[in-house]
Amino acid sequence: MPVTPARADTDTPLAAIARLLACPECGAGMTVRDRSLFCARSHAFDLARQGYVSLLTGASTKMTGDTADMLDARAAFQRARHFTPIADAAAAALTTGSPVHSILEVGAGTGYYLAAALDAAPGAHGIALDVSKFAARRAARAHPRAASVLADAWRGLPVRDGALSRVLSVFAPRNPDEVARVLAPGGIFVVVTPTSRHLSELIVPLGMVGVDAAKDERLAATLSGRFDRLAERVVEYSMRLGHADVTNVVGMGPSAHHAAAQRADRIAALPETVEVTVSVTVSTYRPH
Repeated sequence: MPVTPARADTDTPLAAIARLLACPECGAGMTVRDRSLFCARSHAFDLARQGYVSLLTGASTKMTGDTADMLDARAAFQRARHFTPIADAAAAALTTGSPVHSILEVGAGTGYYLAAALDAAPGAHGIALDVSKFAARRAARAHPRAASVLADAWRGLPVRDGALSRVLSVFAPRNPDEVARVLAPGGIFVVVTPTSRHLSELIVPLGMVGVDAAKDERLAATLSGRFDRLAERVVEYSMRLGHADVTNVVGMGPSAHHAAAQRADRIAALPETVEVTVSVTVSTYRPH
């Protein structure tokens, strides 16, 4: 059974989800005291003034987190609601089936998708996990029932075995073994990935990074050892973007560092309004 987060009508989001967390140093359970997390072996992790807690320990991570500029662009694009259908589809997948007590978003970024999921699951509490401090700061303000945790998912999720009812990954790297470990029996893993048609109208003109047509097959192969796929849905529609929106959508993802020097001129050469395809696959998995 998943661990039900403590009631937190007056407590912080971190206090509500502390029972789900595991000490990254020793694996022991965690409790909140004042503005810090403590484990039974007295390892302590302070809540940053920006509202997140860092459970990133040891040597510097090799993962490259999102920059402040990338997150600014992503937040602006999300505020314009261009990706609302993606958020709605992910939330619908997460809230199908058994009751939802807890949702972890891996690579949460701004926390936009986690917030939509929590709105659709009024009794649940969320954990926004990211390796970027800039993301952790933003995600700390994403939702009243979401706590923000700085951690590297590839080193191991700082979560107790079988503690979570849902895990979400949207356009983010995944650690299948760790996700399977932290999900309770009957828990669900929802993964959102772009198809080869996603943003296709911008890829060549702006020198963006394209999506491999075999991405979905590689995802299925990667997860097949630990998960069964329960459902798959393609969400596809057209956006009408002005130059500011195009600048944000290019600057918020992996293409932010590609052809950056020529980007402004290339965007200026586009029509005033561009029709751009959104195309993603929302896949639902359950551990074997």
